[in-house]
Amino acid sequence: MNAGKVDFTAIPDDGVTWTLLGTLYLRAWESRLSRPILGDRYAAAAVERIDYDFAKLKRRVRPESNQFLVGLRARQLDDWSAAFLSRHPDATVLHLGCGLDSRMLRLDPQGDVRWFDVDMPHVIELRRRVYPERGRYRMIGASVTDDDWLTEIPADRPVLIIAEGLLPYLAPAEVRRLLLRLTGRFPSGELIFDGLAPWIGRMIKVFAWSPRNGRDVERMNPRLTCAEQVPITTHRHRIPVRRYRIVYQLMHLVPALRNASVDYRFTF
Repeated sequence: MNAGKVDFTAIPDDGVTWTLLGTLYLRAWESRLSRPILGDRYAAAAVERIDYDFAKLKRRVRPESNQFLVGLRARQLDDWSAAFLSRHPDATVLHLGCGLDSRMLRLDPQGDVRWFDVDMPHVIELRRRVYPERGRYRMIGASVTDDDWLTEIPADRPVLIIAEGLLPYLAPAEVRRLLLRLTGRFPSGELIFDGLAPWIGRMIKVFAWSPRNGRDVERMNPRLTCAEQVPITTHRHRIPVRRYRIVYQLMHLVPALRNASVDYRFTF
């Protein structure tokens, strides 16, 4: 990671704060558990270096409970990513809507992997203050819904496409178009992302797209085949705090709550 203090005090107190620093703070908080689920030490180190009012942010994000949602979701996607890279050590990785996620550092891919983190230009500008580009790792500042950035990515290898915390914010037409562009660009690969249940989308208006299940995505893009769909409550046994483990156990018993947040893996 880059050294020295990083000034984020000029960031407006809006959705950017939540998606960038809120999620980073939750992963950093979770890493300090005695038996963490994700254990993102890079997030913890980043929070220590960033100049920002995290005490105020803590009151908004409620890390004591929300750390487990973020940790379980990211751990499943990390596990799928590591498995894909073990099978394809020469793969290309596209991490869409990367924010300040340290996944590239956490997984530390070996071999000939090419890794591209993609997010809005102002997000990538902030990200460059925290994480360095190195070797075959590059950052691309662009909206994922734009056309031009994808032409920068070589299409001669299997691809792993990661879209954590991204697709629910896009309109259904934007999701469909993006997925068609991605599967049309690469010969083969996997797509992994998290989805929210439609009832959450109706309740929280910021979310625009909510698949009911993997078949919704297959109908949207027939080239995609749903290989796994895993509710985050599936891995409730990983939660090290008993009272929250019980809460997730109870959630798992209620279908609407069990399927409120699901991690998806598709092949093509």
